Amino acid sequence: MRQYAILYLLLTAFLLYVAWPALNLQANGIESVFWLIWLVFLFLVIGANLAVVLKVQEPHGQSVTNKQVKAMKN
Repeated sequence: MRQYAILYLLLTAFLLYVAWPALNLQANGIESVFWLIWLVFLFLVIGANLAVVLKVQEPHGQSVTNKQVKAMKN
């Protein structure tokens, strides 16, 4: 799973590299709305994949409950 997250981070970095010259935040109307929404989704993808790579949250099956900790101490 971690390898896929790194692959997706590289892909999003490539997409940002390709889109950066066309990015025009000073445009008026629908064009600027499109670019802002595109950037929001890009940063959501980057943040989600960084969370996977950095292991911010443990998977549900691997967490230890208080009962299990007490049983391990005995």
